Amino acid sequence: MSTPLKIQVILGSTRQNRFGDKPAHYLLDELGKRADVAPELVDLRDWPLPFFDHPMSPMRTKITEPAIVPKWAAKVGEADGYIIISPEYNHGYSAVLKNALDWVYAEWRKKPVGFVGYGGTGGARAIEQLRQVVIELDMVPIREAIHLPIDVYLSLMKETAPAAPELFKPLREGMFGDRVAQFLDGLTKAAHLMRGARLESP
Repeated sequence: MSTPLKIQVILGSTRQNRFGDKPAHYLLDELGKRADVAPELVDLRDWPLPFFDHPMSPMRTKITEPAIVPKWAAKVGEADGYIIISPEYNHGYSAVLKNALDWVYAEWRKKPVGFVGYGGTGGARAIEQLRQVVIELDMVPIREAIHLPIDVYLSLMKETAPAAPELFKPLREGMFGDRVAQFLDGLTKAAHLMRGARLESP
């Protein structure tokens, strides 16, 4: 059996009483049920990166200061793929998430990423913007995404993480089928393919 995929679930909000813990822990648990995946929660609260102010882009140089930056790059570099949990603030995604993306380049490259959005329109506008950003980072966003519908969002609002899995059940039913399984299948398939391609590249 091949080495399990390392999939990081990146929690892209640090605000007080945030909602994102709930879908993050749910998807972490769902990933843990897959024999070919070693999931990890990466909480941006644990990575207090300063606002990006380096004179050179990480596309052009390896940034070594401040000390947290190479540690962040090393953490990102461990993964074969990512799930980014994103709120929608004022028709966009969070500043802390953009900052975390901007500090790193090489470690993101040639890896798939899937998005889970919540807030206005299920986070659709935030995710559309994020797709543009990750393409510039040479990542590969998968087609599938999870946009939490308002009924699921409201049912989870007062819950603490990890929330009861049955509250996510509407995502797995209806005319579109099991959207969670489709999302995770798409991400893990892409991660397997791209890990192989990275190993073969000179």
